[in-house]
Amino acid sequence: MGLDDLAAACYALPVLVALFTVRFFYVLWRSGQPSSRPQAGGLRCLIVLGSGGHTAEMMNIVTTLQKDRFAPRYYVAALTDNMSLQKAQVYEESLIQSGEKKTIKNAHFMQIYRSREVGQSYITSIATTLLATLHAMWLVIRIRPQVIFCNGPGTCFPLCVSAFLLKVFGLGWSSIFYIESIARVKKLSLSGLLLYKLRIADQFFVQWPQLQQKYPRACYAGRLM
Repeated sequence: MGLDDLAAACYALPVLVALFTVRFFYVLWRSGQPSSRPQAGGLRCLIVLGSGGHTAEMMNIVTTLQKDRFAPRYYVAALTDNMSLQKAQVYEESLIQSGEKKTIKNAHFMQIYRSREVGQSYITSIATTLLATLHAMWLVIRIRPQVIFCNGPGTCFPLCVSAFLLKVFGLGWSSIFYIESIARVKKLSLSGLLLYKLRIADQFFVQWPQLQQKYPRACYAGRLM
């Protein structure tokens, strides 16, 4: 590399950093605002499920969605979670039996590596978190969701970060709706706290008024269960 090339690179680097910074803050400003252009047809919807009560709460929310509006629906759960996707499949099959013929084409079920298993050491979790993040990025690029629903499982964090990065790089736009679990009465879950502090979620909902008072950017949604 000659001196001219080196000088050009030194000039281009701060310009690229400045453009990236402007784009980053634009995404932060733009997130959470209503779309200026009406969306024709359905919205590709990514629904993050988690073991235990997370899936029960999320499926309760899914039942309230307009099925033709939020379609196709992509259900994602951790690779070691054997129950959550089964519950989603049972629900989608019930829609087919009730007469919604297009539902079978509108539902997809996927799994993702978990960042950290219960009881796993923090040292080994570095590698698994990296793997989960790369897998999440691949899924988000593949699906290009327009709407993401999540409510607290650790699986949602790398997916939401990946979707946010795609917005920053101009490769897609996802509206992220985070609904904190009803089990969180006095403080947010780790996933919720990270998404709140980093301002990644477009809309952040809590189910207890004291949480909204503690985290003023959150919206109090009342009891959803």
